[in-house]
Amino acid sequence: MHTFKTRLSQIAKTNGKVILANDYDPSVKNLESKTISNIKKLHPYLCAVKLNFHLLLPLSEKQVLKINKTAHKYGLQTIADIKLNDIGNTNRVTTENLWKMGFDAVIANPIMGLDSLKNLVKSAHKNGKGVITLCHMSAPEARLSYDMEVKMRKKQQLYQLFLDWALESKVDGIVVGATFPKIIQYCSKKAGKKLDIFSPGVGTQGGDASEVISSGTSYLIVGRTILNAKKPIDIAKELQLDSLAK
Repeated sequence: MHTFKTRLSQIAKTNGKVILANDYDPSVKNLESKTISNIKKLHPYLCAVKLNFHLLLPLSEKQVLKINKTAHKYGLQTIADIKLNDIGNTNRVTTENLWKMGFDAVIANPIMGLDSLKNLVKSAHKNGKGVITLCHMSAPEARLSYDMEVKMRKKQQLYQLFLDWALESKVDGIVVGATFPKIIQYCSKKAGKKLDIFSPGVGTQGGDASEVISSGTSYLIVGRTILNAKKPIDIAKELQLDSLAK
């Protein structure tokens, strides 16, 4: 069985490196059908679909499984964006249920601690699944926490510690916001090919696709810029081309 990281990179070679963040506002109805429609229309320009609590809470397990099966039918990977952060037993129960629903990877928060993170990664990889951890998020206020100075083995900023933990625990990738290209450069230089970098915040939040790709981002996570566009296919095509320009 190929790893999540390998499966994603293989799809990206032909489809580009855009991940659709299918995060609709609560006012939107027919979430299941809209999401499946998005997959059918946009799949030639995507490598994966990311679902967060916008869908995971209102939809049933059966509906989520149907969405994941549709994504797989069109060759895409699926990521559960829940920022998982708990004790080992809860992490295990959570991921077991996510895998039953058909997800290929989970986004986790490394604040759970290094040992818990290592156990999470070991369990996921045993099942052919992936783990992506937060390193530095895209919102402007992210600096307040991720740039904090901490002292473990040495003094460093929190995102630098999270990068070290990601490398040590052998996660598949890290999340670094597209709004912080210099931090992307730092992480890319230090991680090399050991980690993929997933960057949300392109477009609506102010991140520039070409800039972050040249800074070292592996995959663009894009939601509202595509979902709210008058011509979402055209926007997805443009982002696909940007992602392949590296």
